[in-house]
Amino acid sequence: MEFINRIIHALTELHPTHPMFVHFPIALTGAAFLFILLAYWRNNSSLEQTAFANIVLAAISTVVAGVTGYLDNIKNYVGEAPNASTKIILATVLFLLTTGISIARFRNPEMFRKSNRILYIASYGLSFAIAIVLAFLGAVILYGF
Repeated sequence: MEFINRIIHALTELHPTHPMFVHFPIALTGAAFLFILLAYWRNNSSLEQTAFANIVLAAISTVVAGVTGYLDNIKNYVGEAPNASTKIILATVLFLLTTGISIARFRNPEMFRKSNRILYIASYGLSFAIAIVLAFLGAVILYGF
């Protein structure tokens, strides 16, 4: 029992929680972009549905990563982490973009088949690009520039 208590203490008190969650939006936006590109290349609706599922999960995980990042910034950096305001703005944009894609696609399941699908595909790419920039800015906090 002591071992379990030490693990819980380490996870909740000693170690930052943000690194445990931050990889989800990065991986999910990347997977969504990959699947939407494959769907376009193969003209496959199943791959597009997989991309859609990934972007929905990315929207949800962005909230968790953002909240834990904000709390870790306050706890570990007293609110003064490098580029914190830029990261907050970009994380908000990422959340709005992934949520917007998710809602638009949910309301219009045939979006991938219509003439505006290039914009739809580009929005996946933009969400992945924002996630990559956020990852870089996080690495600057840990490792410097």
